[in-house]
Amino acid sequence: MTIGELTKRTGIGEHTLRFYEKKGLIRVLRDGQGRRFYTEKDIEWVRFIKRLKDTGMLLKDIKIYADLRYEGNHTAARRLDILRKHREYVEEQRRKWDEYLENLDAKIGIYEEMIK
Repeated sequence: MTIGELTKRTGIGEHTLRFYEKKGLIRVLRDGQGRRFYTEKDIEWVRFIKRLKDTGMLLKDIKIYADLRYEGNHTAARRLDILRKHREYVEEQRRKWDEYLENLDAKIGIYEEMIK
């Protein structure tokens, strides 16, 4: 599929996809004329990259993960370690946001009482 088709299927813009390729997060096949050619596997991989970014994983860490992924299944244990470490980070962020939400709710409660 073309980069335009991948954009439609993933919701990720062509500019971003080219950036991912330039940074080595995606390794793209080329057709006989040198045009990018994406596969079904690329769709899921690009979606996964987006999910990692959405959870706050840094591009440098996604790059390490991507390199290991492209090396093959013998790197599964190392990739699992990366994901476990990132999960700890996400949990810590969630705890912080829960605390921020509690503080915000407390302040809202103060103002609601003042207005009554």
